[in-house]
Amino acid sequence: QSPSTKQSCSACGFVLGVGLGFVAHESGHLLANGVLGTDVYFKKVTAAGLPFFAIAHREVLSQRQEFAVSSAGFLAQFSAVEWVLTRAPELRHRPASVSKGVLAFHLGTSVMYGIAGLGHLGPLERDTRGMATSLGIDEQWVGVAVLAPAILDTYRYFRPSSKWARWASRISKIVILIPLFTYLS
Repeated sequence: QSPSTKQSCSACGFVLGVGLGFVAHESGHLLANGVLGTDVYFKKVTAAGLPFFAIAHREVLSQRQEFAVSSAGFLAQFSAVEWVLTRAPELRHRPASVSKGVLAFHLGTSVMYGIAGLGHLGPLERDTRGMATSLGIDEQWVGVAVLAPAILDTYRYFRPSSKWARWASRISKIVILIPLFTYLS
């Protein structure tokens, strides 16, 4: 293959990885809604002036159910990127463009939602708001909880041999599950 063909194939792989990350995130919401038996629909929303969609449910959910649905996208996304970083810790030095796309989606989405949570920005249907509302806490705390794995995974990308970062990242991802098993009713 010519160098330009390899470069374009790499770009295609990267875009595919970003798409897979997106599908993982949204599938998490759909799976949670499916497990709960909710009637979902796609709702048009705008974020920063850009048209987008939200997966919404017609029923009023309990706090635990709302938290489960709102956090499911992050949990699916965190699982996907953890699989990538565990399978290929030296990702930075590999031509693994699909895996790098999955990581890029995770980092971009986490930063976007983290900033949205910290600044109370974006559509009312945003995941961080749903999580915060169900917990009865300020959305800024959820913003921090979503940003932490992204920061730690960025560090892991550049310093793959760091054991503390690997475990801190994993713990930061698991922490989001705690409300499901503690005080939510």
